[in-house]
Amino acid sequence: MDRRDFLKCSLATSGCLLLPGVSLSGNLFRVINPASTGLSRVEARYYQKLPDREIRCNLCPRYCQLGDRERGFCGVRENQGGKYYTLVYGQVASLNVDPIEKKPFFHFLPGSEAFSLATAGCNLHCKFCQNWEISQMRPEQVKSINLPPEALIAACERYRCPAIAYTYTEPVVFFEYMYDCSVLARKKGLKNVVVTAGFINPEPLADLIEVVEAIKVDLKSFNQSFYTEYVRGELQPVLETIKQIARSKTWLEIVYLVIPSLNDNPQEIREMCRWLKNEIGPDYPLHFSRFHPMYLIKNLPPTPVSTLEALREVALTEGLHYVYVGNVPGHPGENTYCPNCGKLIIERYGYAIRKKELSRNKCRHCGQVIAGVWN
Repeated sequence: MDRRDFLKCSLATSGCLLLPGVSLSGNLFRVINPASTGLSRVEARYYQKLPDREIRCNLCPRYCQLGDRERGFCGVRENQGGKYYTLVYGQVASLNVDPIEKKPFFHFLPGSEAFSLATAGCNLHCKFCQNWEISQMRPEQVKSINLPPEALIAACERYRCPAIAYTYTEPVVFFEYMYDCSVLARKKGLKNVVVTAGFINPEPLADLIEVVEAIKVDLKSFNQSFYTEYVRGELQPVLETIKQIARSKTWLEIVYLVIPSLNDNPQEIREMCRWLKNEIGPDYPLHFSRFHPMYLIKNLPPTPVSTLEALREVALTEGLHYVYVGNVPGHPGENTYCPNCGKLIIERYGYAIRKKELSRNKCRHCGQVIAGVWN
């Protein structure tokens, strides 16, 4: 199976690839029958043993407390006789080679490709999830392939991708697999990027930060009531995640999906931008992404482009340096402009780079340092 055939197989719905029945490079991938007992049984990290064979999961702010044979909210971690196991270690449900801009990362190795993957499961329940077919399913309900860390690294090298992206669903729920892959990838000179909702506890996040190069956080709203009703999660832990990443050496970008009438209040966005500038500074990119009807929210229209433009202007007025319009190919808000001289320094069309006016990490016009990871 060559690279062209590999890319032809991508799904139209989510942009990711399911690989039932695929053999790559001498059985590099082995198919798992979803109706069989093809689940992993790798002991999970970050849990506490309790009396009577109960456990408490400390991976995310839910702190699920579970009896024997019970699973956490994510559906992919199970208490078996007083030990906690991840059922999706190496069980890859989605796989594709994506432009890094699709994640989106605009200030991290622009123009490169990322070997992107996910397992089943999520520790949130967003009513607007675009990959709900795998994120809101248990691992028995989706087709997966067994892809151990060594095989993943080999595949990434074969397709000449400089980075691995843990994405599509919620990488927090397959933490052990992501962590082990990241450690091995670094030894091979590869980069690791994480696309997450940021609903994770400080200790595992600290460990993750040590082995990955970039994290993109989906900030769903700046309002707890939105998180309660539409996400089934909490806002404050996500804000703490953003601050913790910004204090580290790991690159950070933030995406805000703008949903008409639900989280598009300009004053709330202004408060969010002020918080971002005060807490992490003006140089981390903020992407305002366009919503399209999906999953359980199909009664709302796509986000008007004018709304995205207005919110971008709010963010720029509040002093953020790199603010983008997403899911609107060809819009000038996709481009990167120098915060000092205002010149266009990276021109984009969708996921493609058309022009780059950078000299290493500086604006070619005025010499201003442009925040990001460019080489």
